[in-house]
Amino acid sequence: MSDTSSSAVKALTPCAWAKGDDYLEYHNNEWGIPNYDRQKLFEKLCLEGQQAGLSWITVLRKRDHYRQCFYGFNPQKIARMTDEQIETLLTDAGLIRNRLKLYGIRKNALALLALEKQGIDFVELLWSFVGGKPVINRFASMKEVPAETAAAKAMSKALKKAGFTFVGPTICYAFMQSMGLVNDHMTDCPCHPDNQA
Repeated sequence: MSDTSSSAVKALTPCAWAKGDDYLEYHNNEWGIPNYDRQKLFEKLCLEGQQAGLSWITVLRKRDHYRQCFYGFNPQKIARMTDEQIETLLTDAGLIRNRLKLYGIRKNALALLALEKQGIDFVELLWSFVGGKPVINRFASMKEVPAETAAAKAMSKALKKAGFTFVGPTICYAFMQSMGLVNDHMTDCPCHPDNQA
């Protein structure tokens, strides 16, 4: 009989929240993977704001439609959107029909462009809150994961000062998790860096 104990073999399972095909695909292929793409980061920051008060799956299932309505989250094109265009979008059932949230996407585009006009790189700014490289956490249970951190609070403060909206500390931390600024996959998840071959 082998003296290799069964406890020595770690059973890996996806994070507990990754239930259902949509969530599992997102978990496996996007969530927690470091992203340095300006437009993707801008998109996710805006979409996290759309989620406020709702579940992420609601936004995830509407994401493609948001991309169609907001020019693939091209900040320059969004910044040129008129009030009339946004008011029309408020009648679109494929979006979350909240006036502040939809106008907030344009507000964020204008804030991003204003930052860049000052010579501030949007991507570098976001990644500066984690020292330019992913923070690898090692949580064994979802109960250990914080809703916000000092870094998320600092990001929130800086973004609000720059004119962004729907960027509270909790939203900023969810953004940091999803875009890989922090890795909060559970330690028994195959996507955690410690479990990568």
